[in-house]
Amino acid sequence: MKTAVITGGAKGIGYAVAQKLCEEGYRTVIFARSPQNEAESALKSLQNVVYVQGDLSNASDRQRCLAAAGRVELLVNNAGVAPKVRADILEVTERDYDFVMDINLKGTFFMTQAVAASMIKAGNGGCIVNISSISAYTSSASRAQYCISKAGISMVTKLFADKLAEYEIGVYEVRPGVIKTDMTKTVAEKYDRLIFEQGIIPIKRWGDPRDVANVVSALADGVFAYCTGEVINVDGGFHLRRL
Repeated sequence: MKTAVITGGAKGIGYAVAQKLCEEGYRTVIFARSPQNEAESALKSLQNVVYVQGDLSNASDRQRCLAAAGRVELLVNNAGVAPKVRADILEVTERDYDFVMDINLKGTFFMTQAVAASMIKAGNGGCIVNISSISAYTSSASRAQYCISKAGISMVTKLFADKLAEYEIGVYEVRPGVIKTDMTKTVAEKYDRLIFEQGIIPIKRWGDPRDVANVVSALADGVFAYCTGEVINVDGGFHLRRL
């Protein structure tokens, strides 16, 4: 049985990925900040799941997660936080900046580094999928640190794809658009207008976390093994930037 580690897998996109992988027979290790008792009801519907509570930005928590996982064939770097307060770029504090960057970028980088080392040692290839965002290239001046962190994930993907290709470890970036999750719930009215009235997305609907999970599943299956470093947009066509 293959083992997958999913960061931020207790809800939203990460949980949909966990559901999909469990259905496909993976032993799935969810690494998330929420205490296990808060995620218990969601976990009941999953089989062969291990839950590790911890902070992705903390080195010892990452090590504890990987110790529980053992040999890892698939890493899905999904964990990400939005700014606690949406603030204009001229008013962002170092504390707010560090909170987002430490989890979204630093934690993801070092989790990838650790898993990559273990995959190389095992010598059986592997797959690493980084969940970024359309915010990797779309300016949102009230969420500067989030946009910067996601742009950084794009380069992390390129760097590891380059380094790990010789070991037959594929590294990919999945770039979701407007997905209906807890993170977007607070701005649902804004996105409803943009999608249904202004037509900002060619496929005129919200994205579903399962849309992202299906792409992760395909990448993990190895059908894109010769496409390492590729970016898959899961955004209803937003990236077309049409006039």
